Amino acid sequence: MANPTSSILDGMADTELRALLPKLQAALIDLSMGRKVQAVSYTQGNGSRSVTYTPTSATQVTAMITAVQQKLGMSSGRRPIRFRF
Repeated sequence: MANPTSSILDGMADTELRALLPKLQAALIDLSMGRKVQAVSYTQGNGSRSVTYTPTSATQVTAMITAVQQKLGMSSGRRPIRFRF
């Protein structure tokens, strides 16, 4: 049975997480600006090739960024305190 508190990031070293964070941030920027390609195909002399990327959402990428930041201790995961007058 899966542990509900486990994460896909468990077992990764801090150096790996620190290298992953800017890649995730760049992916979010590309996704937000509509620069992510989902399918590419081309033909060469020896046949055709195609690559398809799984579509994702900004919400999924943002959640992954937050998870990495929390693992690195960069984010407390708490909401900011706001005062109402």
